[in-house]
Amino acid sequence: MASALQITSAVPDPALLDLPWNLPLELWPDEHIAALPKGISRHLVRFVHLGDHIIAVKETSAELARHEYELLRTLRRLDVPCVEPVAVITGRSADDGEPLETALVTRHLRFSLPYRALFSQTLRPDTATRLVDALAVLLARLHLLGVFWGDVSLSNTLFRRDAGAFAAYLVDAETGRLHEHGLSDGQREHDLEIGRVNIGGELLDLQSGGGLDEGIEPVEIADGIVTAYRNLWDELTLAETFPRSERWRINQRVERLNQLGFDIQELSIEQVEGGTQVRIQPKVVDAGHHSRRLLRLTGLDAGENQARRLLNDLDAYRAAGDRKRQDEEVVAHEWLSRVFEPVITAIPRDLRGKLEPAEVFHQLLEHRWYLSQAQGRDVPLAEALTSYIDGVLRHRRDEMTVMGPPTGAFTAPITLPGDGEEDWRAKV
Repeated sequence: MASALQITSAVPDPALLDLPWNLPLELWPDEHIAALPKGISRHLVRFVHLGDHIIAVKETSAELARHEYELLRTLRRLDVPCVEPVAVITGRSADDGEPLETALVTRHLRFSLPYRALFSQTLRPDTATRLVDALAVLLARLHLLGVFWGDVSLSNTLFRRDAGAFAAYLVDAETGRLHEHGLSDGQREHDLEIGRVNIGGELLDLQSGGGLDEGIEPVEIADGIVTAYRNLWDELTLAETFPRSERWRINQRVERLNQLGFDIQELSIEQVEGGTQVRIQPKVVDAGHHSRRLLRLTGLDAGENQARRLLNDLDAYRAAGDRKRQDEEVVAHEWLSRVFEPVITAIPRDLRGKLEPAEVFHQLLEHRWYLSQAQGRDVPLAEALTSYIDGVLRHRRDEMTVMGPPTGAFTAPITLPGDGEEDWRAKV
């Protein structure tokens, strides 16, 4: 006799019961399927409409589904960028009683794209490098928390725009393991080597299909994750020794870590060699220094680079209005209500799915800067906004839920008034 359908979820959505769990995922009717680009997976994965949002459904074994569900919940509690686990569906069976595979359900990450959708016709060298750099940051964050990924790759990652860079989000945690006492150097190096090999293979696959720019060397890009990761890891963890007279290096180290987006939980300082040298050993907590400050001041939840850019504008607003003596929280509220929110509200409703609000504001500031340079004057924000909406935003594809094949808008140049063509999107 077939077992009863069971839904394991922290906050179960009754709409899950309306999905055709009695059918293999490959046979689900088109009315349930969302046409979104997806990466390569060892298991069948399909995007599905659920109420007013979209979920990803993956068929796998019950053991792997439960493991991945629990690990994703743990990673979310630790503030690691990853997809949100929704439920595990067990006890599935066809109408004839034939058992069906367990399903893992995760929520679709809005405004995110798999790496294969982040190019129009060919993947450009600077884009490939930025994707690998973002993946290196994600891997370092996982390793700081003692998480061994086990299947590091571009395919197991989603990317969101983050003010000129990309932010990487873990998608597939099936092979991941959390080690409470941290990872050994050997475990970290093994994860790094897995990533290097996988990325090289993925890029070679793109190259064979004509999807790589001629200037990209797949092995060189893949090796880049090793360099990027090790440089970041050294900055985050290595002890530093310097003469006692150069104590300014302590603040410099803290500032460098903050610029990388990491906060310091504890800073161990000890005198060595008879008191003539100082040795510092930072204990770094997870990334998100600027994101947490922006959230605290304004309630805005943004990517790390987006948050840095918005905070810079907030600081400039505070300085320009001679508000330095005012409470920071008060000025932040004023900036939010007088600058940020009016910009977002002015975006036509039919264009609000193009980019997330923080990215729109960042790109508007970029657009305003280029307009000002081209025209030799300080272009007002309202004027720049009109130009940005009509000349840029209308021509972008929606990234809230990308439908259909990717377009060329990501790297298309625009013509700025009073100047020649400026390929400014390459810097966004």
